Amino acid sequence: MITMETLDHSLREILQECYPHVEQLNPAQKAVLESGYLEENKNFIVAIPTASGKTLLGMMAALKTLMDGGKVVYAVPLISIQNEKIKEFKAFEEHGIKVGRHPNSSDLSVMVFESFDAITRFSWNTLREVDLLIVDEFHMIGEYSRGPTIECAITRSNIINPGMRIIALSATLKNMEEICGWLNAQVVEHDYRPVPLHKEVLNTEMFNTKNKNDVIVKILEKSIEDNAQALAFVSTRLFTESLAKYVSGKIKRKVPREKKKAFMEVSQKILEVPKRKGTRPTSICLKLAESVENGVAFHHAGLFNEQKEIIEDEFRLGNLLMITATPSLMYGVNLPSRSVVIRDYTRWTSQGPQNIPVFDYEQMSGRAGRPQYDDVGYSYLIAKTLDEAYNLQEFYVNGEVESTNSKLIENKDAVYRQIIAQVASTLAKNPVEITDFFNKTFYGYQMQNNPYMSAFAADSLEFEINNAISFLMQNGILQATPEGLKATALGLLIAKSNYTVETAVKLKEYATQMEELDNNQLIYRMCRTPDMPLISFKGRKSKDPVREKLSARGIFAVDMRNEEATTASLMEWINERNEYEIENAFHVYAATTRRAAYEASLLVKFFKNMCEVMGIYNHSRDLEMLSARLYYGVKDELIPLVLGVKRLGRKRARALVKTFGEDLRPFTEKELQKVNGIGPKLSQSIVRYARGE
Repeated sequence: MITMETLDHSLREILQECYPHVEQLNPAQKAVLESGYLEENKNFIVAIPTASGKTLLGMMAALKTLMDGGKVVYAVPLISIQNEKIKEFKAFEEHGIKVGRHPNSSDLSVMVFESFDAITRFSWNTLREVDLLIVDEFHMIGEYSRGPTIECAITRSNIINPGMRIIALSATLKNMEEICGWLNAQVVEHDYRPVPLHKEVLNTEMFNTKNKNDVIVKILEKSIEDNAQALAFVSTRLFTESLAKYVSGKIKRKVPREKKKAFMEVSQKILEVPKRKGTRPTSICLKLAESVENGVAFHHAGLFNEQKEIIEDEFRLGNLLMITATPSLMYGVNLPSRSVVIRDYTRWTSQGPQNIPVFDYEQMSGRAGRPQYDDVGYSYLIAKTLDEAYNLQEFYVNGEVESTNSKLIENKDAVYRQIIAQVASTLAKNPVEITDFFNKTFYGYQMQNNPYMSAFAADSLEFEINNAISFLMQNGILQATPEGLKATALGLLIAKSNYTVETAVKLKEYATQMEELDNNQLIYRMCRTPDMPLISFKGRKSKDPVREKLSARGIFAVDMRNEEATTASLMEWINERNEYEIENAFHVYAATTRRAAYEASLLVKFFKNMCEVMGIYNHSRDLEMLSARLYYGVKDELIPLVLGVKRLGRKRARALVKTFGEDLRPFTEKELQKVNGIGPKLSQSIVRYARGE
């Protein structure tokens, strides 16, 4: 039998130092190791429940490869998971293993799916150096947006570096045989969970109430008695806020006195975030801080990133009782708690409200029960009536997860991008070779091995590919030559970016139409592309301020949606308005303004490059300026100063100019230090900049 003691001495030594809490292997880990996982060089799918030690298993294989002089890529779907894993794996650097985000500069690289896909397209020498690819959250291969990316990256890896070993860490999937057939992998499944999980459907009638939130209050009160924590999943941002406020108000008098001080400290940390950024706390910040005073936080994309990190860290430290969150948290950072409450089991889609899949229910439930802290976990799904509870019990608790199917052909942009990638990287020169690539994907495997679809698979795929090629040629992205299909300069630019083809086509159309560059019009066009992270409206307050702002700048839109809200917010941002002012002006989640502005600044650079490959050079300088204004959030006149003095920032730059004027040459370091926030080092940099040194 394999135990920690029977592992290779060097491997065991590193594991025990980097994971001191792991004293023995659990049954799931033993089953994986006993399958020949470390000895054999074949592909593996490790399918065991959440919190059963998948990462440790991944690191065992990684360390074995690294100790043999190899390179490892650990691929994850989200940046939040990438950051978490890099932090975790940094412990390996004590043992001479360089940890980073790219194989060119590290032995063990943690990469998001899109970054790994980029290597498979254009960095073949780098790809050929990778000996082991570990794909975390592999079950996301069936997800619409990121699934096709990792699916095609794996397919291309198998063509370019067939000797590379693949280990997929996954939740248990229904059609595992089909997936392992495509991956040519051995599957090890196990149902061991270190913390037993009890799933239950509660209903409001049990508690003599009509309000689901009252049931959540009861669950939290029980958690407080047990000195435990809870996570509550709801469907929208607004619901996370309203639920946190409701629960916080109800448990106010039941919060343990010894916890109150810790909650107040967390609340203060929340309020410090906007202050450090040079803005007053927004109403969302104040709402969050108020709820946190009673140990309840909400968590969604409309908060400052630093606030989300504070909530996550303090929850792990036990300094919060409950987090109310949108379902996106189930795929994010590791935040287990004793109890998980799923209040909303529907989600709004383009077809209206739809029930969440059983798989998502399982993922959310899997957050219940903290290894090292809890001896049991509880998942509660909330219904209104007894009949509804019975139906939910049958569908979710007793039901089976859905089959995992490739979304490659459903996602038109993924098809376009993969065709461009194949042609631009010279892996394919004609429709036959492109079709051959698609046949090797998970989609191709599923179609060819489906008894009902195999007869139509070839015709169906040929139709989709020919349509896509026609579209790409019509838009000047691919061209036919005597040697076969080739990517145009525009096509190469798209292939080397992570932007969607839809974004590129929309911006190309604008570039060909514009006579003069209008910053406001360009920002609006960018906000209407799928690659811009949007700033959302808060609730149903009047949208007239956004309409007025846009019409004053010559932009007339019928509907006021998040695209319009983002445009108005960015217009204010480059005119030096802060988040507090933007939120009050437009009733939006202004904490996300910096992220939107950063992405917009990169998109402007992409647009500039696009214009230049199309032979349009007369706007290059103005586009450089707009990109910088979006990045720093300043007016034109401050650009030289914020570019010339690192870490000065827009608030201090404006204060300098207000105090001393634009010519800073006559002033000494001591005089410059009179401006709030400018110390000896910064004043030294400013003097050097002013003197042109």
